[in-house]
Amino acid sequence: MTDTTPTTVQDATPHWPAPARPKPGAQNVVLVLLDDCGFSQLGCYGASIRTPAIDRLAGNGLRYTNFHVTAMCSPTRSSLLTGRNHHAVGMGYLADFDTGFDNARGAISPKAATLAEMLREGGYATYALGKWHLAPPAECSPVGPFRNWPTQRGFDRWYGFLGGEDDQYAPELWSGQEFAPLPERDDYHLSEDLVERAQGFLADHVTTTPDRPFFLYLAFGACHAPHQAPPAFIEPYRGAFDAGWDAEREKVLARQKAMGIVPPETTLPDHNADVTPWAEVGEDARAVMCRMQEVFAGFTSHTDAQIGRLVAYLDRQGLGENTLFIVMSDNGASGEGGVYGSENEYRYFLGLPDTLEENRAAIDRLGGPHAHNHYPSGWAQAGNTPLKMYKKFTFGGGIRAPLILHWPAGIDGAGGLRAQFHHAIDIVPTVLEFAGVEAPAVHRGVEQLPLHGTSLAYSVADADAGAPSRRTTQYFEMGGQRGIYHDGWKAVTRHLSGTAFEDDVWELYHLADDYSEVRDLARKHPGQLRALVDLWWEEARRNGVLPLDDRAQARAFARDPATTARRDFAMRPFRVEARVAPLAGGEEGVLFAYGRRAAGFALYLKDGRLCFDYNLAGRHNVLRSRDPVARGLTRLAGTLALDGGHARFELSGDGAQLGASDLPMGFPAGFGLLSSQCGMNYPSPVSADYPAPFSFTGIIESVTVTLGEADEAAAAGLWEAALRKQ
Repeated sequence: MTDTTPTTVQDATPHWPAPARPKPGAQNVVLVLLDDCGFSQLGCYGASIRTPAIDRLAGNGLRYTNFHVTAMCSPTRSSLLTGRNHHAVGMGYLADFDTGFDNARGAISPKAATLAEMLREGGYATYALGKWHLAPPAECSPVGPFRNWPTQRGFDRWYGFLGGEDDQYAPELWSGQEFAPLPERDDYHLSEDLVERAQGFLADHVTTTPDRPFFLYLAFGACHAPHQAPPAFIEPYRGAFDAGWDAEREKVLARQKAMGIVPPETTLPDHNADVTPWAEVGEDARAVMCRMQEVFAGFTSHTDAQIGRLVAYLDRQGLGENTLFIVMSDNGASGEGGVYGSENEYRYFLGLPDTLEENRAAIDRLGGPHAHNHYPSGWAQAGNTPLKMYKKFTFGGGIRAPLILHWPAGIDGAGGLRAQFHHAIDIVPTVLEFAGVEAPAVHRGVEQLPLHGTSLAYSVADADAGAPSRRTTQYFEMGGQRGIYHDGWKAVTRHLSGTAFEDDVWELYHLADDYSEVRDLARKHPGQLRALVDLWWEEARRNGVLPLDDRAQARAFARDPATTARRDFAMRPFRVEARVAPLAGGEEGVLFAYGRRAAGFALYLKDGRLCFDYNLAGRHNVLRSRDPVARGLTRLAGTLALDGGHARFELSGDGAQLGASDLPMGFPAGFGLLSSQCGMNYPSPVSADYPAPFSFTGIIESVTVTLGEADEAAAAGLWEAALRKQ
């Protein structure tokens, strides 16, 4: 056989693989995802909160009034970015938990390419900013693995935070796969930073590849707790909500009817079980509760202003006309603030009660860098008007969300409303249809799940808001809460963790004429209810929902043996030992810290003494050595012992006890995706004893953290406390 391979470049014909090219005139896509923003917390959906930038987008685009999401953040994000149901792609609950079942791995399955991966294959540039919350905690470290980070799930560039929430004034940020120090300025706010970075990404894009379309995914930390915003945005709302949440619900509903958001016959459901009628709220509580809503309103308006900045930038660059701009929320308003609200939302996750007295004492700090506040559940129900329940639940308040589409070059019928039933899984097929990109059957050698969603494109083109929906069925499940929609009917049940699923009581609503789910028809139409419940089980089996899991935060105690063998991520006793160069006297700084200003613990030297601050969501327990530490010490340690519900901490130097104290409770490692740090504490300090980063001025040779056996009584106590706050 004759070898015909050219031997020199003069004899060879050059060839370059054809790059992926989008269709001519392909639109840009900007997807803005708000966090914990209720159905009625935007002005264009009836809110008293001012959102002029979003309202302008709605006024020149489309608003959907029957759009749904999952009831929590990670699951919605997985559905939104893949076009598949969340259990099917491995995100049955939050990314914080891998329970050992394929429906809850804490990461998106390789069988489900993301929208970024699909669009990039179609010739798009892809950029992400803000909250990710789609990687399990074991992968959220400076050394990865990075397989579930944005830059390995289709995004060319990313700037943001990995967990479910972060401090708006002192977030822990990443750029690509590298830690990103905060910009050094006194007026820093995360939402502003994200939009500035987005403008930077786009400036690079239009300078380098102006003819290439882009996909920009901007996932704000807002309006999730902590509710934090500059005073200039909060102060205009002072006194605006003094009439209380019941009056606010009535005002919002009236606006919604006038706007056509809800049918004219819509009525308000009763108060959620944990909401006190405003007339029964004591005068001593009203001031702080109203202040919390004022702060939230300012936070929302501040976020809207940043969206306005991004829109203005697109227009200045000549990009606005052919950009599909989408604004939506990941779930309903959050009731996790409880009856009184909270100056520190981490108390919810720790099962700690909030007190009205502590909230009142913090009233002047709310919204600022020294509070981690969350409003009361009464304001959350008002924020979901006219719906019942909140985030986490499969009633309307948890799963019905605002959706706005704006695209001057592609949407005719400015300010229109669309009432067709749709879901977060429908966004991917919508964008792909408009972009002319097909979902791959195989991606990176992995056979792909089919898309579960249905494109909204037909509804965009049809100005008849009452035109039939092409989506007829959608199941819902979140932590044991269940629901099913089919052809205008909905069956739904509330489940209490730890109780038998067969004891759940299903309710039946005809959403076509009962928008707010107030008339339970279960007794009137038992056959219809049975058919829907049977359909829920069919959909559950088809989408990998089973086995059902109602453990909520207690999922943290179901760990991969490979993880628990590291004595990690559970309620455990521990010992932190720092080996340092022999102390000469005068050294100070953090030896080891876990967490931030809102919660965590730190072992540090200050004023010659070894100190430990155990920060339980703003409630500080500080232990200092009885005497100044001696010169020449080389081992400084802190040891936490757990015995059932009892916790005790001991300080030691070179094995000799320096002090000991009882503590209120054990702290769950892995809690809140807080980071561990040696020799410093950044970006915000666990302890009020020192400013960040309070770097150690001596020499640390090593820090060893040794975790003991899991304390089952402490773990059970944490679960029970969390269940009491459901």
